[in-house]
Amino acid sequence: MRLSPPGQSARKFLRLAALPLLLTAVPVLAQVPQPDAPAAGASVLPPPSMKDGPASASTSGEVSLEDIRNFTRVYQIVKQAYVEKVDDKTIMKAAIGGMVTGLDPHAEYLDKDGLDELSEDTTGQYSGLGIEVLQGDGELRIVAPIDDTPASRAGIKPGDLIVKVDGVPVDPQNIDEAYKKLRGPPGSKIVLTILHEKSDKPIDMPLVRERIAVTSVKVRELAPGYAYIRVSQFQEDTATDVEKKLGDLIKKNGPQKGAVLDLRSNPGGLLTSAVGVSDAFLDSGVIVTTRGRVPDANLHFDAHPGDLLNGAPMVVLVDNGTASAAEIVSGALKDHHRALIMGRRTFGKGVVQTVLPLDDEHAVKITTARYYTPNGTSIQAEGINPDITLADLAVNKSESPPQLIGSEADLPNHLANETVAAKAASDEDDGKLAIADFALSQALNVVRGLSLGRSH
Repeated sequence: MRLSPPGQSARKFLRLAALPLLLTAVPVLAQVPQPDAPAAGASVLPPPSMKDGPASASTSGEVSLEDIRNFTRVYQIVKQAYVEKVDDKTIMKAAIGGMVTGLDPHAEYLDKDGLDELSEDTTGQYSGLGIEVLQGDGELRIVAPIDDTPASRAGIKPGDLIVKVDGVPVDPQNIDEAYKKLRGPPGSKIVLTILHEKSDKPIDMPLVRERIAVTSVKVRELAPGYAYIRVSQFQEDTATDVEKKLGDLIKKNGPQKGAVLDLRSNPGGLLTSAVGVSDAFLDSGVIVTTRGRVPDANLHFDAHPGDLLNGAPMVVLVDNGTASAAEIVSGALKDHHRALIMGRRTFGKGVVQTVLPLDDEHAVKITTARYYTPNGTSIQAEGINPDITLADLAVNKSESPPQLIGSEADLPNHLANETVAAKAASDEDDGKLAIADFALSQALNVVRGLSLGRSH
């Protein structure tokens, strides 16, 4: 998500006329390495050659003279009869924007403001609410809230629909206007009217914009010998952070028996980081391939020897907010039988966007390729089905009174067990985890089971 090439600003990156690929459900830049160098810092592919004209001819034929006449007629009608006076530059900008956005939900024409906003995203720091949104079908829908941001703290969930911004209904014909209102200076207030999935009653959510500085990787032990790796999005340093933080945990606590990789509500990000995280747990094999009409869009990434967990069992937690680059990691680990995928079906964004600069202040972002998991599967509009499906459930502490005699421990003058204190503490920790995060507690149980099977 917040993407920039190593060692230079995103704005400079754009002005150098590079060809970045996008691997999120929202407009963000991603650096693309040469196929034989998937690590961060690899060179960026040059723009496709246009010396012989477009990459391929349209299957529907050339634009007819009548089409050009119709465009000119509409142009003149808008200029002469629209309720307010509109200058030529505004009309042309709207025409170009409509041409691009009509292709698919991810295509976009970017002016200077759009590029500046994109550049903010690439730095990992920006002022806003901390939500990733998808503009399409006349809707402004939440892909995922980012951890530890106003949106996540307010209870916004993947799949939620923004129906109003500051009391003004989202106009299906002008989605971009509502989208732009989500950004603003730190401390400024905004009210989003949100319609939760499976609800028919919108609710108002007052929020205060903050300076969002996202740390994409958190690592800790869930239980002795079992690592928890949370990746909230794929920034340029994500793969390096996974290696460092997991390495620090292993150095401190010893080799891990297993791990849970949490990719829930991860909307994607940098291609090289997704490849790097996948590579961190694989010794060999294809990670991902991309295929498009332009030869430069056809890429192939392989894993290298070296598994940070030395083959210890893994469970990957996913949900309907797990999108794009996060689906690359999930698909790679699933197809290589390196991890069990657990949770709900993922978002299903299996296409790649390319940002093509037109000049210093304008660019177009269009879909140029589909990506495929190691088995050659496209997840576009389908997502990845988990190996173990979990409903969106929560656990509540029982308030029923305890039974008078439920075990030997309830009998008067029973002999104490010398290990009871440690076991009781472990059971209490498991119970707290189940109440706090049911899916995570189930993932821990599964990885424990896998670890026991591996040790016998």
